[in-house]
Amino acid sequence: MKVVDRLTIYKKRFAPIASILLLIPLLSGCGSGTSSSTASTRAPAAAPTVSASGPSTTEANLSTPTAEPDPLVLQLQSLTLEEKIGQMLLVGINGTTLDSGAKRMITEDKVGGIILYGNNIDNLQAMVKLVNAMKKSNAANAAPLFMSVDQEGGKVSRMPAEYATIPSNAKVGIRNDVNAARTMGTLLAREVRSAGFNMNFAPVLDINSNPKNPVIGDRSFGNSADTVVKLGIAEMKGIESESVIPVVKHFPGHGDTSVDSHLELPVVNKTRDQLAGLEWLPFQAAIKENADAVMVAHILFPKLDPDKPASLSRTIIGDLLREEMGYKGVVITDDLTMGAIMKHFDLGQAALDSVNAGSDILLVAHEYENEKRVREAILQNVKNGKLKESRIDESVYRILALKHKYGLTDNSVPVPDLTALNKDIKAWRSTIAK
Repeated sequence: MKVVDRLTIYKKRFAPIASILLLIPLLSGCGSGTSSSTASTRAPAAAPTVSASGPSTTEANLSTPTAEPDPLVLQLQSLTLEEKIGQMLLVGINGTTLDSGAKRMITEDKVGGIILYGNNIDNLQAMVKLVNAMKKSNAANAAPLFMSVDQEGGKVSRMPAEYATIPSNAKVGIRNDVNAARTMGTLLAREVRSAGFNMNFAPVLDINSNPKNPVIGDRSFGNSADTVVKLGIAEMKGIESESVIPVVKHFPGHGDTSVDSHLELPVVNKTRDQLAGLEWLPFQAAIKENADAVMVAHILFPKLDPDKPASLSRTIIGDLLREEMGYKGVVITDDLTMGAIMKHFDLGQAALDSVNAGSDILLVAHEYENEKRVREAILQNVKNGKLKESRIDESVYRILALKHKYGLTDNSVPVPDLTALNKDIKAWRSTIAK
């Protein structure tokens, strides 16, 4: 079943997460292994349903009908605390092969996902071999991996030279053509899916309102909120139509920064009204269109939260994104090993703050030791009672639901024949150049 066939079902599933999790007091004593549930989670299952029947009021001696058990709750109950925390980690690896650190993160720490960068990719054959090796290492674990990549087009392109290039968002933005942007999304998704990826950190929904911005620039569709809304949502829908998970970024808006958050912590001194009138508009549109995942930026907005950047802020994630904007999907941090965090915050405490703020997935893109620090910080704070396990359960339920929705598996993929895909990219690219 394609993702578009499941959207209606899952609109209904995310809304009642809080009520569903009331069923999980049983979890605190649950330390069972996953052998009984692993096989059933490897392939896409039918979307979970609940009986609409209510208790009979006319036949006193009839037993009360009960709701069918939610398979995602059952899967959640089968996980140990360590496995649940693993699902909340999306990590980067060193090199172009499955080294010992990467293998330990998958097989021992049971991380929920992997991200590959340009330095992990040499050529098509090696990339596919690496993706397949990571999936194979995860085969005994309870849920398939998010296999993710930043494939935006333009200067942020991770696919090797065998793939035809896709131009930047800015070039598409000049045409202001919704159909072109949607096609761009489908082509980006076909690229990453052909190599075994199932998640793409795109589209960029930042509005390029600051010409001195060192990190966004032509990654944005333009300096108009209307353009970014129209084209960004079209690209998002194109990506998801190919059964690849789109991750919109970088909430609450990275377009008006003059500092690169990879290197330092940007500060944006805009008021709430100023942000609501520009930066937030594309993200609100994405939420209205049922965005599956949102990446939150490492930017300090002193007029919203003077102490913590957005990625660590309960005010911005919990109050603004979750409560006011009504977002029910998965929240992912930007890379916690970026300079914006590492130069100003303890990594373990930052991870804890982010979870308390409402984040579901912690992106730890560099170094096995950093992944261990983050994992240990979350684990110990649950064990000592400073972080409730029910808070972990909320996030893991969302993560499992997203993996189920897109039918993720750890099946290997063959080295693809790119002839048809490259032909389609070049044909589309010629229409953009006109």
